[in-house]
Amino acid sequence: MFLQKLMPNQYVDSIHHIDIEELKQRKIRAVITDLDNTLVEWDRPQATPEVVEWLKRLQEADIQVTVVSNNNEERVGSFCSPLQIAFISAARKPTNKAFLQAVRQMNVKIEETVVIGDQLFTDVLGGNRLGFHTILVVPVAQTDGFWTRFNRQMERVALYWMERKGLVSWKSKA
Repeated sequence: MFLQKLMPNQYVDSIHHIDIEELKQRKIRAVITDLDNTLVEWDRPQATPEVVEWLKRLQEADIQVTVVSNNNEERVGSFCSPLQIAFISAARKPTNKAFLQAVRQMNVKIEETVVIGDQLFTDVLGGNRLGFHTILVVPVAQTDGFWTRFNRQMERVALYWMERKGLVSWKSKA
């Protein structure tokens, strides 16, 4: 069923609520994360000190990070390059290509990788289609670009149906 492909394995308020020690215990060696409204607001050009600290904690835990974003190379590169984080821009999520490219570049298996993002129809669907453990976060900003606003409307419909069918155990924050 299509709705099952939209179901994240976890739902948290923010990246800061992801237990890095638990990831290590689960033998997670890599994170594929979205950028806009997952790590920082879609219109914030640089990482916040809290995001820099979170990335440092992942590095200290020997967990690699690759940012996979549908945004353009200028946006993603200007955010990731100062942090020395690998990235894939213009990813065309939810298609498989960028997710598979990321695990190849990090030399990890899908089972050793989590996908983190703020959108059901790009991050969660893309990760679930390939069998990744997916973590949905609440968007860090209440505003979005044009296409994301459209996706958010569709997400609300999907979350409504998931709740009605008893598929979600958490309360929708979308």
